[in-house]
Amino acid sequence: MSTYLPTIKQLQYLVALHEHGHFGRAAEASFVSQSTLSAGIRELESLLGVTLVERSRRVVRFTSLGEQVVEKAHRLLREAEELSDLVQAAGKPLSGTLRMSVIPTIAPFMLPRILPRLKKERPELKLFLREETSQDAVESLQHGRVDCVLLALPFATGEVESAHIADDRLFVAFPKDDPRDPPDAVPPSMIDEGRLLLLEDGHCLKEHALAACNRPELRASATMIGTSLHTLVQMVDNDLGLTMLPEMALEAGILTGTEVVARPLKTVNAKREIALIWRKNSPRAEEFKLLAEELKAG
Repeated sequence: MSTYLPTIKQLQYLVALHEHGHFGRAAEASFVSQSTLSAGIRELESLLGVTLVERSRRVVRFTSLGEQVVEKAHRLLREAEELSDLVQAAGKPLSGTLRMSVIPTIAPFMLPRILPRLKKERPELKLFLREETSQDAVESLQHGRVDCVLLALPFATGEVESAHIADDRLFVAFPKDDPRDPPDAVPPSMIDEGRLLLLEDGHCLKEHALAACNRPELRASATMIGTSLHTLVQMVDNDLGLTMLPEMALEAGILTGTEVVARPLKTVNAKREIALIWRKNSPRAEEFKLLAEELKAG
């Protein structure tokens, strides 16, 4: 058995370097100087008596053993987080630090409505938000970088627990004076695959929209171009095509100042489920359920 064991801080530095692939960016994400982070990793290598990272002027490359150590470090750090969570869960609920990832197709529309009330009613809660795509958010959750994720289902989340927040209907957005004169509810057959604009890969709303339409040719023909829903709205407003929008975006006024017309999509599954997810068996599960109720009330 080793006389000395790696510290949590050393493992955090190693994981940060693996995530960012650059000493400077890893140090910035860790809120330390580059020299401090580099020294911490060298101390870890000296302690273990192995090389974990191959360094050059342009490339940071992890050795095969280094990759294995990073994988183990993720698990150890997650266990340490859960230890902290266990203690925090024994105190006052929804107090202290809570880190939450939110996907971009929810954050700008739901959070402005909820955060002021949450701040007022839960003044002891320090909520740190991280906006990222569904895939990145789930990865952050599994690696312990965040405590919970506000996202849209269905999505492959792995082994998690969840709480339902709301159902969010999908709408089809047309430019003004569209020759097809969209009806009160738009059937998928009316969507012109050559003019459909969707978010680029990585956004689960794209998959929800395509699944709701149940038209395989849309997946092949749709233009995956938008980096945000606001970008898509501007493109539709300039008669470059049509798109799909969630109801919460419409209620938040995303069409304000445009002449875009939105009509509900007419299918049996024309919606996405807004949910809060967290790691399975988390000691803060009851706290997350309470947070879900707070979000639902908003």
